[in-house]
Amino acid sequence: MAYPPEKARVVIVGGGVIGCSVAYHLTKLGWKDVVLLERKQLTSGTTWHAAGLIAQLRASQNMTRLAKYSQELYGSLEEETGVATGFRRNGSITVALSDERREEILRQASMARAFGVEVEEISPSELQTRYPHLNIDGVKAAVYLDKDGQGDPANIALALAKGAKQRGAQVLERTKVTGFRRDGRRITGVSWEAEGASGMIDCDHVVNCSGMWGHEVGRQMGINVPLHACEHFYIVTDAVPGLQQLPVLRVPEECAYYKEDAGKILLGAFEPVAKPWAMKGIPEDFEFDQLPEDFDHFEPILEMAVDRLPILAETGIHTFFNGPESFTPDDAYHLGLAPEMDNVWVAAGFNSIGIQSAGGAGSALASWMDTGEKPFDLGDVDIARMQPFQGNKHYLFERSKETLGLLYADHFPYRQKATARGIRRSPLHEALKAEGAVMGELAGWERANWYADPGQKAEYEYSWKRQNWFDNAAREHKAIRENVGLYDMSSFGKIRVEGADAEAFLNHISGSDLSVRVGKIVYSQFLNSRAGIEADVIINRLAEDAYMVVTPAATRQADQAWMRRHLGDRRVTLTDMTAAEAVICVMGPNSRALLQRVSPNDFSNATNPFGTWQDIEIGMAVARAHRVTYVGELGWEIYVSTDMAAHVFEVLRDAGREMDAKLCGLHMMDSCRLEKGFRHFGHDISAEDHILEAGLGFALKKGDGDYIGRDAVMRKREAGLNTRLVQFKLTDPEPLLYHAEPILRDGWIVGFLSSGGYGHHLGAAMGMGYVRCKGESVQDLLASDYEIEIAGQRVRAEASLKPFYDPKSERVKV
Repeated sequence: MAYPPEKARVVIVGGGVIGCSVAYHLTKLGWKDVVLLERKQLTSGTTWHAAGLIAQLRASQNMTRLAKYSQELYGSLEEETGVATGFRRNGSITVALSDERREEILRQASMARAFGVEVEEISPSELQTRYPHLNIDGVKAAVYLDKDGQGDPANIALALAKGAKQRGAQVLERTKVTGFRRDGRRITGVSWEAEGASGMIDCDHVVNCSGMWGHEVGRQMGINVPLHACEHFYIVTDAVPGLQQLPVLRVPEECAYYKEDAGKILLGAFEPVAKPWAMKGIPEDFEFDQLPEDFDHFEPILEMAVDRLPILAETGIHTFFNGPESFTPDDAYHLGLAPEMDNVWVAAGFNSIGIQSAGGAGSALASWMDTGEKPFDLGDVDIARMQPFQGNKHYLFERSKETLGLLYADHFPYRQKATARGIRRSPLHEALKAEGAVMGELAGWERANWYADPGQKAEYEYSWKRQNWFDNAAREHKAIRENVGLYDMSSFGKIRVEGADAEAFLNHISGSDLSVRVGKIVYSQFLNSRAGIEADVIINRLAEDAYMVVTPAATRQADQAWMRRHLGDRRVTLTDMTAAEAVICVMGPNSRALLQRVSPNDFSNATNPFGTWQDIEIGMAVARAHRVTYVGELGWEIYVSTDMAAHVFEVLRDAGREMDAKLCGLHMMDSCRLEKGFRHFGHDISAEDHILEAGLGFALKKGDGDYIGRDAVMRKREAGLNTRLVQFKLTDPEPLLYHAEPILRDGWIVGFLSSGGYGHHLGAAMGMGYVRCKGESVQDLLASDYEIEIAGQRVRAEASLKPFYDPKSERVKV
């Protein structure tokens, strides 16, 4: 038996399809001394029993890009390695049995076209032609993707492993990782044992590809990898006489998928309430194991399937299979550099899409490891998005009951998770709930999204059309535009940057000039070397040696980890202050009048102009009043310590009642920011969006100050823009926009919406998206005719590079 070497450039822990893909792609980039360690045998965890469905379309362009790459790779692996992958493009069909699901799949078809995926809407009769055994009763619509396919999961993994070995990687089975040697924020060695032998590998990098063991192995590494195994059920029939090759079929409303393989039918299920497994840990001897049958649990799915595919009633069941697969809290896999460490990487938690994702995920991670920067925006799956509390096992147990079923649930816009809720609460939480707040959840934070009227049911009724809170949000929007509204943004990430080198540090990582007086507020971006936007932040100078960086709730950990990695030897301390202060927003043309009722301080332009903060007394408390806005109106964000937040809210609420001030939710905020053309990080701007093409050049330093990304900014200024972020407003007030709808310019698809919503003040749906413009003037760009495609229908749209609402920002500075 071969034993591991004493030193390696990288040690990959786990020999499933993901680990094999990472090894394959690192060696393809020329990495030497690549070692993969597998505790038992390659594929023996979950890879071996995967269904092997390989689809192209995912929820974002980059995830689709990775899935398409996987297909292309698997098609060529057999020729490269001699290992048959069983890959074939037999297409896939998704069926809708309701009007709401019909709209969903047609919107997905539009999105597919925007992402360059071939898709075809087919009628029920065409469906039966392509899938002749199907009962089409109740079918409203179907879509067909002819390039989708299926493959042999184990052989795909073995082919990747062989490809890695052919380029020099060592792939060692029956070699268990037993621990890690740490030096500060780095792992410097990996302990192993194999058949009575043991040792330590000195290493530069470690990759956690441990699948459903990823959480446990992550704890040993000192990192958080939130995932939990669930039982996943399928049956395989006896051979069906005369059965020909069929497309993969998905009937999500019946929680079922069907795959023809070797003349048999595999029926799998993603049931609404799943069964988490191994709360007390995975058995030490687990290898190619399956879990006990639970026919009672699977029976409701089977009953619907027999009605949908009657040949199942005439065919015996050859195999009833129950095996574990790992699921994450948000149904997106974990990829990237762990925020807690500087040389520990993760590729795990693939939520039943590991085979179709493995090729692309391995390629993307290898590129990231090779260059030190993401190859493109990977925010959907970046492990840094996970919050520390999400590693809690009880939380994962409760959330995983839901996430498995969400794969096939209706993907309604604004849909909120139902399980594992109420974990992170603002100090205003109970007061807002008492006033009718309907909460959404982000990064564990409970946040008021809208307010129910007296007598109205305070919960979501989901739809692709106008949901039950549409008019509520419109009234909240009206209050912000015409009077004054209050809303809670305590979930803002707040990072205190303090020390003798704080100013120099922030001037290095920020594109903006932070050499400003105490009391100044600076809107800024942290850029990568390509001038892509790593973070979109507000920076407040609190003292000569202290700043507060305010980040979106979901990105605080990622932003703080990014800042820490760029500290070098500077004398700076970073402290997470998120829970220390609440933030109460007072916004609208009458916001100054409301604050003057409750505070003796001066809120005039002379004392507190836009972009400054001041210490204030408010009620019987003290706070900071920050004059900034994300809704495009005169307004303040009141930062107050959490112990005084409830008092300050009561004071504002009582005074506000006399002015008919309205409590508002975050749906209102998103609607207002769209009218104003304010960018949303993770949608409109990301690590692959150049700051100039995003229209944020105004935030950059005016001089020649050095900062990360400066050279890329200067190159782009010289070469000109390739794309521009354009704002759109539909000419028809009825249709709704969400995101990813195709943008058509003079009849041709040229991009897709990065975000969308309804502009209640302007009376139409609005969105933003990037449009190619290389070599064009602004006049040429705007002179074109634009349409947005929604569920296959084209709707005319006005285009603008300036905000549709208050383009000169006069209202925020009055």
